[in-house]
This record gives sequence, structure tokens and C-alpha cells, in this order.
Amino acid sequence: METTTAQRAEILTQALPYIQKYNDKIVVIKYGGNAMINEELKEAVMGDIVLLSLIGIKVVLVHGGGPEITEMLNKVGKKSEFVNGLRVTDKESVEIVQMVLAGKVNKNLVNMMQNKGGKAIGLCGIDGHMIKAKKADERLGFVGEITEVNATPILDVLEKGYIPVVSTIGCDEEDNVYNINADTVAARLAGELKAECLISMTDIVGLLRDKDDPSTLIPKVYVSDAPRLIREGIISGGMIPKVNCCIEAIRRGVHKVFIIDGRIPHSILIEVLTDEGIGTMFVSGNHL
Repeated sequence: METTTAQRAEILTQALPYIQKYNDKIVVIKYGGNAMINEELKEAVMGDIVLLSLIGIKVVLVHGGGPEITEMLNKVGKKSEFVNGLRVTDKESVEIVQMVLAGKVNKNLVNMMQNKGGKAIGLCGIDGHMIKAKKADERLGFVGEITEVNATPILDVLEKGYIPVVSTIGCDEEDNVYNINADTVAARLAGELKAECLISMTDIVGLLRDKDDPSTLIPKVYVSDAPRLIREGIISGGMIPKVNCCIEAIRRGVHKVFIIDGRIPHSILIEVLTDEGIGTMFVSGNHL
């Protein structure tokens, strides 16, 4: 069914309060999952981010690139090994991670945004010593734990009207480079930037009471509810570190954190600019 001109006008009118609410505010988007692999979804995400920027929202895009890293490691004959979901990264591997994330993936995203009429600048955690890190676990090699964040480079880029596109590479004072989990970086940066919200794009519809039943979506979670949901097994496995990152962002001053399904076209716009929204929203406070 085609949308009439009047319906399009009505949609835009309904978006107005949200445009006003987020105008000149910082929104951090953690970009990953299928939306980063599927070319059609990737085009839609880049277009949505440009749109948000053009209506006055200060978007910061934080991205990973796991599949691309795996592909490049395979090409050079290195097997990928994971411990608790984190890639074991030796000295040679971290050089490849830096090349893929800060190079190929980052610049491709910047180029796509610019081809859609946006203004974007690619950054990584090494630039301006933005993300300082140390080894998270000797078993993992050069996988980083954040020790310090300098958000000034991002704020400078935003002030000039550009969209910062940040790859999740960190560094230390001894010239070591670290691969850092994208959820962790996005949460920490959102806190440092005092973002209005953090949006985490995933391959799930949100937090479910029954992981096999999408109709059991939990639309709103208070930070104080998280320990109980973990005890009950509703938050489990790979969702635990994701939720911990959401909680970390809230505790650092981010107003709201959303976990949304990046497989849905224009999911960012649905979350930011409509009444319905999608996914699960995390907020501070207690469930009354």
C-alpha cells in the first residue's frame, strides 16, 4: 500500500516533538551485527544517520567489525580463537585488527555517509589518545580494558558539524595497540559525552522474558531490575555483558539506553522519531 502525500505529512508532524527533544543533543549509536554485514541494511543505516544529523542531532557512530577481521585473519592463515566471546589477539593479529577497523571498515562507512550527503570524519581511539587502555586479561593478548577516555576530539568534530565515526582501537603509553569491545567503548564514550541516549544495534528484538518468543519483549528495564533478571535467567549468556554496558552508560549519566533490532530497516528512526519505538529501553531508578 502506497503512502499518500497527506500520510507522509502526518508522519513528519508526529516526528516534530522528537526532533525538538533531540535537537543539539548527542546520540551515540553502537553499530554492529547483521546491519553491518547486509549491504542493503548498511545503506539504510548510513542514510538514517545522515538524516538525524541534518535535523540537528549530534550523532556519534561507534563501530566494530568482527566478520571483516575474521576474514582478513583467514586470508593470512591465522585462525580466530575466542574466550568468553572475546577474540584472542596476539601482536600480529592486533596489527590486522587496527588495519581493518581503523582503515577499511572505518573509511568505508565515512565514504558511504558522505555519498549520502552527510559530513563525516573517521577516528579511532589512538587519535588524540582518545581511548587509553591496558591488557584486560593475559590470556586474551592485546584485548583492551579502558583506563582513560579523552572525548575532546569527538566534541571538536561535532562542533564543526561532522559526524564522528569511531573505530574501537585503544592504545597505551608504550605504543601498544588494543582491540576493545565495541559495546564497552560506546557505553564509556556515551557517558563521557553526557549523551542524551545510547542506541545499541543488535541481531535480537530486545530483551525477552522467553528468548524463543518475540512477543515477550520487555520494553523498559530499570537499572535496579538487572540483578534480578540475571538471577532469573532472563538476562543470560552474551546478553549479560551487553546489559552491563547499558548499566555502565546510565550510571555515567546517559539518560536512556536502547537495545534495538538492527535487522529492521530504519530501526534507528523508529526508535528516535516515533511514539512506538522498538526494542528495550534501560533507564535509571527503581521499578515501582
